[in-house]
Amino acid sequence: MLRIALASPPVSGSIEKALPWVEKYIAEAAAKGADILCFPEAYVPGLRGADFSVDAHDPAGLREARDRICQMAEAHKISVIIPMDWDSPDGILNVAFVISDAGEVLGCQTKNQIAPEEDPYYVPGHERQMFEVKGVPFGIAICHEGWRYPESVRWAAVRGAKIVFHPNMAGGATRGQKVASWGAPDSPYYEKAMVCRSLENAIYFASVNYALDYPEAATAVISPDGSCLAHAPYGPPGVLIADIDPD
Repeated sequence: MLRIALASPPVSGSIEKALPWVEKYIAEAAAKGADILCFPEAYVPGLRGADFSVDAHDPAGLREARDRICQMAEAHKISVIIPMDWDSPDGILNVAFVISDAGEVLGCQTKNQIAPEEDPYYVPGHERQMFEVKGVPFGIAICHEGWRYPESVRWAAVRGAKIVFHPNMAGGATRGQKVASWGAPDSPYYEKAMVCRSLENAIYFASVNYALDYPEAATAVISPDGSCLAHAPYGPPGVLIADIDPD
């Protein structure tokens, strides 16, 4: 069995606001025996173009933040997926770094399919990467990719992924549609897309949203048969823990 943890912290907006929540949930997930913890999209310093302000891009500050998160992962002996801004010659990349339980950076997955409304803020990446935790292979698809580009998830599945992590932001901090129950027929399509990504590939799909006042999808783990194994409450911050059987 692999124990995964999905963190739904409040919106950040700066490195300084994000890091205490990162540290809190790394400690909490490790105390609950999780092997790996995933945060939502671009959590450090926060998703640009959303309905909350985000500090100016700070390459040096981001490198320092990543180093601190590596130290946290090593101290608590837990692997961490931490989505961040990252600098490139072409502009700001939306990435998710994978850090081992020894505090080593194993690589990162870039967001390769950028939503049109994000074009003013981010540039697309061009490569996909596989990762492994406790001998279990996994992939990462970031927000828009997992909702609208099924091939981003299939890419990992055909290369042996048992689970795909999906850091995202679905909904808003100040506006949006509130969802009352999982998979409700009149809710936005996001939770239905989670089921599709899981069922069409026969893998686990772990979708990680912010804690929002107007959440349009829950942080959730979907089983290979398309059923919802577990989901977090809509709205409040917290960590969702789920045990999955990679076999």
